[in-house]
Amino acid sequence: MSDARRCATIAILGAPNAGKSTLLNRLVGSKVSIVTPKVQTTRARILGIARRGETQLIFVDTPGIFAPKRRLERAMVAAAWAGAQDADAVVVLVDAARGLDADTARILDGLERAGRRAILALNKIDRVPRETLLPLADQLARRGLFERIFMISSLTGDGVEDLADHLASLAPEGPFLFPEDDISDVPLRFLASELVREQVFIQLHQELPYAITVETDAWEEHKDGSVKITCTIHVAREAHKPIVLGKGGAQIKKIGAAARLELERALERRVHLFLHVRVSEDWSEDRARYEAMRLAFEK
Repeated sequence: MSDARRCATIAILGAPNAGKSTLLNRLVGSKVSIVTPKVQTTRARILGIARRGETQLIFVDTPGIFAPKRRLERAMVAAAWAGAQDADAVVVLVDAARGLDADTARILDGLERAGRRAILALNKIDRVPRETLLPLADQLARRGLFERIFMISSLTGDGVEDLADHLASLAPEGPFLFPEDDISDVPLRFLASELVREQVFIQLHQELPYAITVETDAWEEHKDGSVKITCTIHVAREAHKPIVLGKGGAQIKKIGAAARLELERALERRVHLFLHVRVSEDWSEDRARYEAMRLAFEK
């Protein structure tokens, strides 16, 4: 067996809430993409980097593919397809509990038009009886798009090692594209804003509309090794601001405390986190904010 280094880029495609970010974090072994119960949480194309022996696997966590209506949604779907275009392999993640829904069918149709074969990962098998899984796997296999089918649980890790081993076996010979210790291409300022946004969604899941974004305004390194991070939560309406703040500022304190803990885990050091809320009605039409989210701004 050759000792030469190998490297592959793998795009993870799936409908919103199929579990792509959970799978990415499991494959990388660290949190590089936020996870919430809210659909369309992932907006940007995020790389997670894993090493298996002399093979580097670069996973592209893409926004969920769905029928877009607004500019932001169109940019998210375009980022997802762009992530798959140049990848060495494509993994289509399907929520086994939902089965072949309209969003998944849209992905399969897109792959078919592109003449692209893929690997199927049936996810959330811990929630579905086996007698339901096998007919679903057979239904999807009949599309003729899949080279291999894996049954996994991103949450528990069941079957994920087998999937990762198979993906490593597909990697062509070539140098690593990232330094050996890297686990993501995400800038720390972007990671900070994402972890705050994650907690906004988790804490206010049913109360706040989807139209919020978070920006990191300042990052100050301290001599004791800690870091001071200042972020702004942008909401689209004046009525949304008190929802984020809560009575006497209680809600934003709760969001900040949870986000700070996630940041300290990710950065492995003490974090001083300061949050502000600002009404920015047209933030979803601002080119600069799309660039910050690593999305293309289409006219």
